[in-house]
Amino acid sequence: MAVRAVDEVHLLEERVAELVGPQRYRLWFKDATHLTVADGFLKVGVPNLFVGNWIENHFSEALVKAAEDVVGRRVDVAITIDASLARNLRKKQPDRQLDHADNYPSRQARARKRSGSAGHPMTLPGRLDRFVVGSSNRLAYNAARSVAEAPATQFSTLFLHGGCGLGKTHLLQGICNEIKERHPNLQCLYVSGEGFTNQFIYSVKNGDRDAFRNRYRSVDVLVLDDIHFFANKRATQEEFLHTFNAIDTRGRQVVLASDAHPKLLGELSGSLVDRFLSGIVVRVGSPDETLRVEFLTQRAKRMELDLPDEVIEYVAGNLEVNMRELEGALLKLLAIARLERLPITLATAKVALQDHIAHCPPLIRLSDIESIVAIYFGLSPADLHTSRKTRTVALARGIAMFLARKHTDMSFPEIGRFMGNKNHTTVILACRRMKKWLLEDTTVRWLSPMGDRRGQLSSIIPELEAQFLNGSASH
Repeated sequence: MAVRAVDEVHLLEERVAELVGPQRYRLWFKDATHLTVADGFLKVGVPNLFVGNWIENHFSEALVKAAEDVVGRRVDVAITIDASLARNLRKKQPDRQLDHADNYPSRQARARKRSGSAGHPMTLPGRLDRFVVGSSNRLAYNAARSVAEAPATQFSTLFLHGGCGLGKTHLLQGICNEIKERHPNLQCLYVSGEGFTNQFIYSVKNGDRDAFRNRYRSVDVLVLDDIHFFANKRATQEEFLHTFNAIDTRGRQVVLASDAHPKLLGELSGSLVDRFLSGIVVRVGSPDETLRVEFLTQRAKRMELDLPDEVIEYVAGNLEVNMRELEGALLKLLAIARLERLPITLATAKVALQDHIAHCPPLIRLSDIESIVAIYFGLSPADLHTSRKTRTVALARGIAMFLARKHTDMSFPEIGRFMGNKNHTTVILACRRMKKWLLEDTTVRWLSPMGDRRGQLSSIIPELEAQFLNGSASH
């Protein structure tokens, strides 16, 4: 059975390489992913959120096709974070990944031109009736439900924020699907921040700006995910501001989501932040143990698995992670049980997830910290993983390393490996520098497309800490 599984993974890797092309396979999959198929799922382990989001957004169809060709049936794709993969990345691989991402919009625009598609189809997987509700996300769910039932009635702008894998995209897609069913006469458009940006660039290059504006400004409900993608993109921000104002003036609904609170969205214009704060801003918090138990119970039910209560309680009690990582742990348990032909018992779960639990720091994760820091400085987490040493990247990377050392149990070498295979001395020096600057109340400077920026480090650090320490639900 184990030999057959190894052969299956090898064939799967070869098929993925054929579908995405050898160059993109080497860049995004070779040394950067771990593929396994179990119980109707293709599990894709990735080293960080940037790689995971990119693969999910650009290669999901190829992965589904590859798995279907190899195993003979259709499977769903599950992206999970496996920080141990970071050490496998070649030294310059994060740099090349980011360069590829920076240059991607023009290629994507050409593909969109060939297909004639400008918007996101309304076949979205997220549904409100499948969203698992608990104390940490109840307000966000109720706000989403309110929008879906009566758009622009209670509030015209809803802004959801919180860490990755907590269900923001699920809620946004659920809103769209429910509006389609409840209000078929209303035009609802779902798009990511990257999608909006790419379509805007395409419209400018090809002289179709009027068509672009008519499409977006005439909708009844605009749902935009990952608004932090607009950071450092002045022209896109200005275009979206006009779009937002046009929709708001008509008394229609705008729903937005980001990994950070509007006030901490680096390099975003003050006018946009003011618009976002004029509505209701709701935090989607990390799941508590009760919510994790309920999530695993419902997930097992949907997969038609007979999962013992003691196994569910063990996984939920020992993994203080987001929903995406929780699902990844469940898939790992199922895969190991299948390969070893073991029953899913508490003993099996303890053995199968021993390494997973050992490398899962409680409560606060470096991935959350680096995401919040990167967004504050108008960067992506991938920027912090590269070897680039611009003033802005170096400052953000140093702050992320300092906060990781302060708020997690990770060692200097572990932090360095996670953040792009940096040497542990780099982390030590960054932490010393941040401590020194805090003691001296140093004013730090960084460069942005909007000019030279500055601020007191003693003020910036608490603002960032509040994002992953403060459990408050709303603005």
